[in-house]
Amino acid sequence: MTTTDSVFQRALSNMLTEIFDGPPGQEAYLLNPGDPGLLRQLDTIEASTASKRPMPGKTTIAAHVDHVHFGLSVLNRWAAGEANPWAGADWNGSWQRITVTDDQWRSLRDRLRHEVETWRQVVATRTNWDDMGAAAALSTAAHTAYHFGAIRQILARLNG
Repeated sequence: MTTTDSVFQRALSNMLTEIFDGPPGQEAYLLNPGDPGLLRQLDTIEASTASKRPMPGKTTIAAHVDHVHFGLSVLNRWAAGEANPWAGADWNGSWQRITVTDDQWRSLRDRLRHEVETWRQVVATRTNWDDMGAAAALSTAAHTAYHFGAIRQILARLNG
C-alpha cells in the first residue's frame, strides 16, 4: 500500500463512519458533531412512518433505504470479484419497496447494516485503490449522504 492509498483508505473509512454512525468525536465533515448517523437515525423511525409518502407522487423513506441497500449490495458483489454486477442491476426495481411492515422494516435495516459492514471491511482491507475502485468508493459515500439528506427532508415534511 502506498502512502496515498493509506491516506485515502483512512479518509474513506472516517467518512463512512460519519455517514453511517455519526461523527466519532468533535471532528465532523458531513454531519454536525453528535449527529446519530444514518443507521441510528433509521432505528428511530417506525415502519408506518417509513412507509408514508411526504406528498403525493414522492417516494418514502423505505424506498430510499431499499435503494441504498441495493446499491451497496451491488458494490459488495463487485468488491468480491464479480466482473460487472452493474450490467444487470435493476435500479428501477430498487425503488419499488414503498411500504414496509414492522418485520420488513427491521429486516431491511438489518440487511442494510450487513452491506454497510461488508463494505467497511472491504475498505479496511483493500490495499490498492485504482481509479475504478476509488470512484466507486467515493460515489457510494456521496450517494449515501444524498439519500440520508433526502430521508431527513421526508421526516421534516412528515413531522410538519
